[in-house]
Amino acid sequence: MSETPVPQPGFGTSGHEGETCTESVVRALEAGYRHVDTAQMYDNEAAVGAALERSDVDREDVFLATKVHPSNLAHDDVLETTEESLDRLGVDSIDLLYVHWPTDAYDPAETLPAMDEVRERGLTRNVGVSNFTVELLEEAREILDSPIVANQVELHPFLQQDDLVEYGREHDLTTVAYCPIAKGNVAGNDALEAIADAHDATPVQVTLAWHYAREGVVPIPKATGDHVEENYAALDVALSDDELDRIAELDRGERLVDPDAAAWNR
Repeated sequence: MSETPVPQPGFGTSGHEGETCTESVVRALEAGYRHVDTAQMYDNEAAVGAALERSDVDREDVFLATKVHPSNLAHDDVLETTEESLDRLGVDSIDLLYVHWPTDAYDPAETLPAMDEVRERGLTRNVGVSNFTVELLEEAREILDSPIVANQVELHPFLQQDDLVEYGREHDLTTVAYCPIAKGNVAGNDALEAIADAHDATPVQVTLAWHYAREGVVPIPKATGDHVEENYAALDVALSDDELDRIAELDRGERLVDPDAAAWNR
């Protein structure tokens, strides 16, 4: 389990909209999740806010994260759109605000001081980044007064991001894993299927258990229906060192989210 402010496990909402999003987040909170992730880009902050309102879980018990859209990363836009995000979410403050992608309007000298200002104003407790390379993390840490508590990146057995995970461990920075089950592609993998059979589990549960076993990593799987509880049950799956080694061998550097403008493509 992570020792940073970012709690385990997390629940993702990318691609979820409207009532489906609201119902899934409510169900996740009822299952035991206490970390919910959204973003301006997802266009579902209002739906997540509705779930927080509808749920019996107290707001102060939920770690709520959102992200600033790449087009909103100019200094004044960060401040203005963060307040708009809070309005949509129906909260006075959030627990973590990310720079979503270091692209479009991202300018370290403008964007990062704005993130500090948002934190100083109490609109967010913590600051994070997403889709940053080690080099961009180094640059951001030099400019920011706030500690970077998380870097959210694509991470799954086929893209294990060892350099970023290790950097995070060295600098008390959680690596938050999006696409943690490789958009469902872990199902059908022979190695994961075999490990799952040994635990009377699914390949998805085994994959999430692998994430949980990696120090400093917090996956944020998204799910609807019964998959919400199935994913949460992965917390009860304990993998052996041999099984973890077998999963480590699956790394093939396979990106599922790979825009041309991404930092690693420059």
